[in-house]
Amino acid sequence: MIVDSHAYCFEPADSPAGFATAEDHLKWVQYGQATHHQPAFRVSDRKIGPSDVVAPPGSTPLGDLPDVNFRINHPRGRVVWDWEGDEYTKHFYPPNLRSCEFTPFSLTGEMDYAGVDWALLHTNPMLGRGSAYLRECVERFPERLRAMAPVDEWRLIDDPDAVIAEVVHAIEVDGLHAIKFNPLHYLVGDQPWNDGAFRPFWEAATGLGVPIFFTLSTGSAFGRGYVSDEEQQQGYLGELRILKRFMERYPDTTCSITHGFPWRLFVDDDRIVLPDEIWEPFANPQLSLEVCFPVRLGDWFDYPYAQVWPTLEQMVERVGADRLVWGTDMPFQNRFCTYQQSRAWIEKYCDFLSADDLALIMGGTAARILGLQTVK
Repeated sequence: MIVDSHAYCFEPADSPAGFATAEDHLKWVQYGQATHHQPAFRVSDRKIGPSDVVAPPGSTPLGDLPDVNFRINHPRGRVVWDWEGDEYTKHFYPPNLRSCEFTPFSLTGEMDYAGVDWALLHTNPMLGRGSAYLRECVERFPERLRAMAPVDEWRLIDDPDAVIAEVVHAIEVDGLHAIKFNPLHYLVGDQPWNDGAFRPFWEAATGLGVPIFFTLSTGSAFGRGYVSDEEQQQGYLGELRILKRFMERYPDTTCSITHGFPWRLFVDDDRIVLPDEIWEPFANPQLSLEVCFPVRLGDWFDYPYAQVWPTLEQMVERVGADRLVWGTDMPFQNRFCTYQQSRAWIEKYCDFLSADDLALIMGGTAARILGLQTVK
């Protein structure tokens, strides 16, 4: 069984997509372009330009953003904005999406071609809010898709009861299968997200009996403009310590870290160098880790990604194949490789993996976490 533990389906980028208005949604899309590492370029000649003009350091999608006539070019499937009299764009979205939309029909078509049996749909504010659309995707393909409940993290301090009710509804009524939590600094503020004002939410969320997937950032170093790699590394390790305390309080909750680690922060020349501290949370057997390299390093390393093979081997040694889950970030990984290649770099080239290791990483671990059955 092949399970992609990290995929998306989403409505057009300038549709409401669960927000109150399309304009509210588009603010999140605009902010996302500024903070992503993909380069911006001038449409007329593809000359590289700045990204932070659409959202300067320190700004958030919850406040005012610069008026750069940010919009969606529907036929080309890309964002565009105006700066100094020219039109600019970037490809955080891959360059093959009409209207910056990716439907469950598109995803399952890709899955069929690449031989992927199941996919777990993630959620992100840039791609929409609410559980209704995700429920509809699963209902279209109940033997192919599972989905996560979104959490409006930025509302948890001021409106915790409403957020709790939304997540409970997503799991118990809409029938979603996991919870996605993004503890980004600008979403949750300065206080640790594992306790304090967040405690009522976690008491309710952990009581739902579903796995919780965490997309960790670099803490207060996130989104502040230029911050050294060392400071960002320390910020990330601080987030891991918060996760460790969370798991100590809720020892029966299955947890997973999405994307693997923030690989770009730990690249030294052509290799990844990880501190010993980064493995400490995996002393908890309830924590798993995503194997996901092309989408984050595909602009630095070419297929078949030989530079990351030693890191995958280290992940097997330090975490165990039975707690590693293959994920792609589909369709975003299409910026750098095909869906088939996102399988092949592991299955055909990492000969240090045993057949049992491969079976677990490519689907067995995720199937256990999500309670999946063999595709019919």
